[in-house]
Amino acid sequence: MPAVTRALAILRLLGRSRTPLGVKAIARELGLVPSTALHILRALVAEGVVRVDAGTKQYSLGVGMLSLARAVLETSGFTSLVQPDLDLLSARYGVTAIGLELIGLEHMVVVALSRSRTPIRLHVDVGSRFPALISATGRCVAAFGAHPPAEVKKRFRLLQWQNAPAWETWCKEVEVVRRQGYSIDRGNYIGGVTVVAVPVPTSRPTLSHSIAAVGLSDQLERAAAVALARDMQKAAATVASRLS
Repeated sequence: MPAVTRALAILRLLGRSRTPLGVKAIARELGLVPSTALHILRALVAEGVVRVDAGTKQYSLGVGMLSLARAVLETSGFTSLVQPDLDLLSARYGVTAIGLELIGLEHMVVVALSRSRTPIRLHVDVGSRFPALISATGRCVAAFGAHPPAEVKKRFRLLQWQNAPAWETWCKEVEVVRRQGYSIDRGNYIGGVTVVAVPVPTSRPTLSHSIAAVGLSDQLERAAAVALARDMQKAAATVASRLS
């Protein structure tokens, strides 16, 4: 495994961990020799992207990651273009509107966000990551991402839902998404929460971005969810035309 790959694996692990980790724990989790992990950690600490507690010798992400993340967002055309539409959707429908970058079948990353004032149980911030096939956006990924069906099925089996759909049911829902151009997850991912998602059109065979909206199911009844989805489609089309 190249050193850069190991360094990225360490950063991802620290990003997932709720608490700082020691060298042995990091090495064990990633299958690294402890001395190799320590060497990489020292380099990351020197660059400011990882910090080490002098007393406990445990490692966590450093503030240097913030400047890197800020630079990514500031130079992302999608982030700046989608934000005004997210603000409008959030204000109009009382939902949390989200701009997502899709990384193949690995995961989706929140790159833009406009919060509603309605309390919901989905904790999300810019930089949050979710499995690529989960919830409404996941159905869009399956419908428009041109991914091998066998790999989609393999990754679907690993998803964690509150009310998981059966594989056969989910496949039928993906076909509906492919026809109508939007996806609605009503309580599958999180009970009592509705997630609406649309793909951002692209000329490429893989899907790179999506717009999602999250609200309470009591608030987003069927008619309201469909109206929201259609407004989201218009926003996605506008963003796509500006990106191209």
